[in-house]
Amino acid sequence: MRAVRQNDKKWPFGGVRIGLAVVALASIAAGCGQGQGGGAPAEPAAGPPLKAPPARALDDYATRLRAAHTARAAAAKRWGLKRVPLTAPPPPAKKPEITTREGFEVDGHRRLGLPPVFTTIPTEKKILFLTIDDGDEKDPAFLRMMSELKIPYSAFLSDYLVKEDYGYFGKMRDRGVSLHNHTLHHPYLPDLSHARQKREICGMQKIIEKRYGERPVLFRPPYGNYNKDTLRVAKSCGITHVPLWNEEVFVDHWEYREWDRELHPGDIVLTHFRGRDTWKGTMPDMVRRFLDKVTAEGYAVARLEDYL
Repeated sequence: MRAVRQNDKKWPFGGVRIGLAVVALASIAAGCGQGQGGGAPAEPAAGPPLKAPPARALDDYATRLRAAHTARAAAAKRWGLKRVPLTAPPPPAKKPEITTREGFEVDGHRRLGLPPVFTTIPTEKKILFLTIDDGDEKDPAFLRMMSELKIPYSAFLSDYLVKEDYGYFGKMRDRGVSLHNHTLHHPYLPDLSHARQKREICGMQKIIEKRYGERPVLFRPPYGNYNKDTLRVAKSCGITHVPLWNEEVFVDHWEYREWDRELHPGDIVLTHFRGRDTWKGTMPDMVRRFLDKVTAEGYAVARLEDYL
């Protein structure tokens, strides 16, 4: 069986946004009492008199916007970022259709209804998705940083590393992070029999469900390598999607799948739970590098699960 093989490896803008939002809301409120073309006010409709525009609600909304931006700006300064991270737009009411990337199919992929394998989410919005693999490093500062900056991310966990401190990833889940499947022991799956792949994938499904109360629907094969058995087993265990990645960020550099070495709307970005034992820096150092680059290029970080 052919295995599919992948690589494993300033500040003013937020204030302008808030001002525009407040102006827009105020304009809408002001425009409600005028007819088309800015002429004389329209005649009121029959019935009970209309109440005045909810000015207090508009003021409260503007106040919340300013407070949220102020808090995020303070967090960005505290964590040494060059700019305030951009806020992702709301997810679409209708989720995009996710299909397997060309060249990433296995024999009978569509006919068997196997989970799609993809590296990007189809969208024209300037958003990216941050995903973090395995669970080796368990840095409390990373949890604080991501919570204070309100940056969404998805974790793909391997039990042989996570079991050293299940509680750390419980805190992550309590902060709204979705925990997904990255096998029990992080093996090269195409070398394993169907039965052994099932133990690796379905076994991790059971552990995440037991420890964290929810059975994952996303799965990432170790090293990005898989074959037909991998996807058949994943489907049998309840997996619906197999996201890979288009870029990988380290503490000191980026790596790219595409020839142009650029970010694209909807790209999935990979990194790992790593610290000074492996990198020349910490998880917060990696996040700082990631956010400085994507913000400078006009991208916001969105929640992957909202698009699947």
